[in-house]
Amino acid sequence: MRAYYFDNAPGDQRLPHDSGREVPFDTLAALGVLYWRIPVDTPGGWEAKINAIAEERRYSSRDVVTANKDAFGPAFEEKMDMFFREHIHEDEEIRYLLEGSAFFDVREHTTDSWIRCHLEAGDMIILPAGIYHRFSLDEREHARTLRLFKDEPQWIAHYRGAETDKNPYRVEYLKTFSGAQMAQAVGA
Repeated sequence: MRAYYFDNAPGDQRLPHDSGREVPFDTLAALGVLYWRIPVDTPGGWEAKINAIAEERRYSSRDVVTANKDAFGPAFEEKMDMFFREHIHEDEEIRYLLEGSAFFDVREHTTDSWIRCHLEAGDMIILPAGIYHRFSLDEREHARTLRLFKDEPQWIAHYRGAETDKNPYRVEYLKTFSGAQMAQAVGA
């Protein structure tokens, strides 16, 4: 995975939009974004590593979704627009790319900047509940993704707005930072 600040230039969301400003993994970790590199051709199989992470984090179900023009048919552009609209979820978003490549953009809450994470097959990312983010395929327009869930598979987006800013999961997400910032301020 490669992470960098999104350039905010107009144009197709599937283009790299690379500002040239790299984002280190510790910056993502500070936002609550977790990352693993688990090659799909790992000796002994990637499944064992994914299963260990799923057990540790108490994920009980999973599914596989293919995102491309064949899978979505005439609704392809509509789906891409929906996934690219800024939103949060009330649970972690866990994705492991089995094939292809895609972008996850996460909102850096302190600057309101977008950080673009370009994932390829073998990359696993976990976005915390309450973080503003969006998804897009890249120019290859194909990703086959394993999704993991704590409960039954679902995808419920809460799109950015005044009401979502008051969502308890968003508020809780932001509290994790205000507490850390207060601890730094008092020298803890």
